[in-house]
Amino acid sequence: MAAGGGVQAASLMRTPSWAVRIRGADGEIAGAGILLSPDQVLTCAHVVDRAAATITAEFVGAADRRVPAIPARVDGDAYVPETRDADGDPSGDVALLRLERPRPAEEAVRLRRLSTSNRDVRMYGFPYDHNGGVWFRATVVGGCGRDGQVQLSPASPGELASAGCSGAGVADSVTGEVIGMVLSGQQDQHGNRFSFMSPAETIAGHLRQVKARTSGLSAVDPELRSTGDDASQGLLDEPFAQRLAAWLRDDGSQVKISVVRRDDAVRDATLRRAITLADRELRTPVSVSRAAQDPPGTVPSAGGHDLAVHAGGRTSAWIAERIALRVGLWQHADESPIDRIRAAKATLNLVVVGVDEALDPLALLDLLDALRAGGSRLLLVFRTAGDCHRRARDQLLTRPAQERRARLVERLREITGPLANALHERRAAVVPRGVRPLDAELVAAHAALADLLRAPEPAHGPGPDPARYERLADRVAARLATSVERLDRLRDRRDELTGRLRSYHVLHQHATRGAEDPAVDALYLRAHDLLRARPCDVRAAEAAVDAYTRRVDDHGGGDTR
Repeated sequence: MAAGGGVQAASLMRTPSWAVRIRGADGEIAGAGILLSPDQVLTCAHVVDRAAATITAEFVGAADRRVPAIPARVDGDAYVPETRDADGDPSGDVALLRLERPRPAEEAVRLRRLSTSNRDVRMYGFPYDHNGGVWFRATVVGGCGRDGQVQLSPASPGELASAGCSGAGVADSVTGEVIGMVLSGQQDQHGNRFSFMSPAETIAGHLRQVKARTSGLSAVDPELRSTGDDASQGLLDEPFAQRLAAWLRDDGSQVKISVVRRDDAVRDATLRRAITLADRELRTPVSVSRAAQDPPGTVPSAGGHDLAVHAGGRTSAWIAERIALRVGLWQHADESPIDRIRAAKATLNLVVVGVDEALDPLALLDLLDALRAGGSRLLLVFRTAGDCHRRARDQLLTRPAQERRARLVERLREITGPLANALHERRAAVVPRGVRPLDAELVAAHAALADLLRAPEPAHGPGPDPARYERLADRVAARLATSVERLDRLRDRRDELTGRLRSYHVLHQHATRGAEDPAVDALYLRAHDLLRARPCDVRAAEAAVDAYTRRVDDHGGGDTR
């Protein structure tokens, strides 16, 4: 067994013992399920609806090579149907079944709380063409909606989770841990294919009975959770709440640094509120409804962070281990947590409160800087605006911004210099038929470069938005590359035509022993002049070479037999 009660990754090569096929009264497959305990099966509420009054759970991965079929019913009130809000955003769709007869305990599996970002996963479902069960592979794209659901992108078009997969367990491809349940799969009007899953924490948030069968630490340390007093006293710093909610909804800023003093009860409560509401498991319909009565823009999306750590009195090594466990890096325990994190290139949305109260705050800053450099997003809270806070701003904000701007300046110089020159050189060589002019794009790149060069240093004030200029650079560079590639194909065609014309001319001279033929020679000279012209009109030159070679062939001068 892997950490937390999941199955090891190697077992993904066989039918998992926890995979359940669910049939209704008509004998048709209604969906899938996950055996969480000897007598409990997790599935989707809509699977239960399709199965109607009579539900049969079939255990396709049973060790005795049979497929035991056991009647089941909804376990008390453990049924949360899907609901949709005014925007069509879904929530719920989970249910727990009670078996009439228990299965062996070793066949069951626990759900695992894990960060879902960018994970490769597998799900075992029962589509019509494979009703004995089949694995589907996918990659987690990201969170979607207000219920903390997660969007999956199938590894291939044929691996979209279809009917018969609803309720299937979603297993992490590296650890083998079951981290969620398939909700649905669909193809939109544009042909895009998606699957959706409910992560373990979202399920546990809906069904209290599932929490006992869910392993792994909560994403939020106890010190950072909202208290009853926070709500009863109406403690809310509205502007701060809006900034926190914006970051948790991914406002585009990678690192946010704030100061929340211990004696600032309102700001401290606002921070706890945001962290709690952004957690899939702690966020409840009651808390969301209550928060919705607060000012607009203050309620973050569920799943806005992957981990919220209280750093006070803890070492950077302890925090690194907390992160490693959260992203599923418990293998190779002989390596340091930070080495495991770097090797795995793990990324997450991380909240750290009390950075300056850690036992080794400077070492913690180095850990956070490594995470930032690897692509993680960081929300960092300090208790005082002292030396540690200033160093963090320099190390995690100012210097990275300077380096980012320097890279962007260098890239724009490359675009407006060598890449633009390469384009001009090729346009001078051949007539750019089918190649759109890029004058406007290059003017925009020159203007962006000028803006960046005259803007103040990041440490001295706000400057141009680098993300906007990076998008511009990406767009111009891509169009330059496409144009250069097309012009290179035209140059290659010109060179092919030049060789063809030369070889036919030699053959013609040999066939006629140097005798003049004014009509043929005129065709040759026209093709020759067109190929030597700068820029060369390749289309016109091709027509002229074709006319010459056909004439030579008609006279027998191109016969190579």
